[in-house]
Amino acid sequence: MTRRFWRAACRVRERASLRGHWDDRDYAADRRRNKGEPRKRARGRTIATDADGHVERAVLVGVGAAASVDDLNFPMLDELAELARTADARIVDRVWQRRERPHPGTYLGSGKVEELKQRCEDYEANVVIADDDLTPAQVRNLEAALDLRIIDRSELIIHIFATHARTRQARLQVDLAQMKYLAPRLKRMWTHLSRITAVGGIGSRGPGEKQIEVDRRIIGRRIRDLTAELAEIEGRRVRQVRSRSDVFKVGLVGYTNAGKSTLMRRLTGADVFIADQLFATLDTRTRRWTMGDGLEALLSDTVGFIDKLPHHLVASFHATLEEVREADLLLHVVDSGDPDVDGKVRIVRDVLKKLGAGEVPEVLVLNKIDLLPEPAEATILASRLDTEMLTSAVTGDGIEDLVAVVRERATRSHELVTLEIPVSDGRTLALLSRVGRILSRDYAGEVCRLTASVPKTALGELAPYLTD
Repeated sequence: MTRRFWRAACRVRERASLRGHWDDRDYAADRRRNKGEPRKRARGRTIATDADGHVERAVLVGVGAAASVDDLNFPMLDELAELARTADARIVDRVWQRRERPHPGTYLGSGKVEELKQRCEDYEANVVIADDDLTPAQVRNLEAALDLRIIDRSELIIHIFATHARTRQARLQVDLAQMKYLAPRLKRMWTHLSRITAVGGIGSRGPGEKQIEVDRRIIGRRIRDLTAELAEIEGRRVRQVRSRSDVFKVGLVGYTNAGKSTLMRRLTGADVFIADQLFATLDTRTRRWTMGDGLEALLSDTVGFIDKLPHHLVASFHATLEEVREADLLLHVVDSGDPDVDGKVRIVRDVLKKLGAGEVPEVLVLNKIDLLPEPAEATILASRLDTEMLTSAVTGDGIEDLVAVVRERATRSHELVTLEIPVSDGRTLALLSRVGRILSRDYAGEVCRLTASVPKTALGELAPYLTD
């Protein structure tokens, strides 16, 4: 495997990237129409192809014990479908098997694999996307049984991250996650060489086996290099975050596509990228937030969380999430129209605990209330989740109430003081203007007498100038 190939492999089969369009059909109706007479493969017919004549027609598969299979559209696969849509795949069918745990060899049971194969033929699928992480053996066996490309949940999410990464740090983090994902799967990538007879008899290593060792060293070295470079970036970011210790820091967290970036634009006026898709934001962005009467905070938008988030990505994005751990307050943004609001809230809080941010004060914000069919639904939901924050980042409803709550929290961390600072001490006057809120200012000769609201964390540095 050449270095040139590895530059492509680092994108996790990017050259076979997911393309096409989301198919919003009723899968159950399609299945009923095809039950008696399976659709034959069309030869020489073009179906939703791109400029290269390539299309990704995906079948989604999942396994679970508690899920109901009464609804043939399988809503338990909706999130996987949304991920696939974000990756521009066209979904043609969904398959679900009720099992206590996935089959260790083929993910699905043997009978379900046969059914899946027939479905893929009926709907002319060319890729199968699994709702869980698959072992190399499961992928190898499924690909052999179906003669199709198999993508698991981690690979799909990593692909989306690779597509959306815009800054150098985000690209490095995605590269690291890709390398960690590829490392245990090298053997499967080289199965086509296993048929070559090794020269030298028993105990000799064939060319594929030798190349695997080379590739393992390449990946190992790449992981070490990426880890070192990200550690350097994290060190700079930590120093930067700590340099802002005197400023009230607010972090936006929540499930992916809950509306965090739109809320940040509404609160700060920042020109941030907004899209109705999963993981539109990968880089933590911090903007100064002016809340009126001279009170300011730093507001940080972070990458959204998701269920079954690959541990490779959690580890790789450790530096990006430093703002979450260092925040004074977290605004936990929730899509109020999500059918599983409680589950999404629980997932986000679980991830925050894993990141060491479980003890950071939180305000739960029910966003997108403008999309609810009935206004009463928002009130009922707020009562159930024990919050009063109902907002629409698009229309501005509830934003004033949210600002008032954050202002009150920020004020708790401040203290009203009187200071006398020499006019010539520009450094201290600048510090006070930067971290505090000056309420009055009088001059007496060479001394400036000020009344200000100052963060308690800055009182030590300002102590020499405090008056009784």
